[in-house]
Amino acid sequence: MKKIICVLVLFAFVQSLAAQEKEKVEKACLNYLEGFYEGDTTKLIAALKPSLYKIGFWKNEKTGVYDSAGQMTWRQALDYAKGVMEKKNFAKADAPKRVEVLDIGHNIAAAKVTAWWGVDYILLSKKDGQWMIEEVLWEGPLDK
Repeated sequence: MKKIICVLVLFAFVQSLAAQEKEKVEKACLNYLEGFYEGDTTKLIAALKPSLYKIGFWKNEKTGVYDSAGQMTWRQALDYAKGVMEKKNFAKADAPKRVEVLDIGHNIAAAKVTAWWGVDYILLSKKDGQWMIEEVLWEGPLDK
């Protein structure tokens, strides 16, 4: 009976740790989204590694073809957010803001973020207990 109780306690502990890690990954992704939505560079700095590699594809409305939008660096991400704040060009209140954690390992994680600009697939790494975004691959809205 003691073995069963020990196993159940250990299982509950492991589940609790997994839930905590998932919350941390979700928080990093929300900081990413809200940083761009609100023009909050503090949230972006908390979420993004300075070595950020973000590339994406945007649909050309004239041709209907998805073209590469190029790479966005960490500095460009912060500058973009500053522009949002300066121009008060905030996301609409009903803009999509969804985070789906796809997988979590010991030191790596993957998530999918749905935002007003489209879908982002995000790769994160953990250092000293903090999850940070390393890479983002995104695609503009499919309905345009």
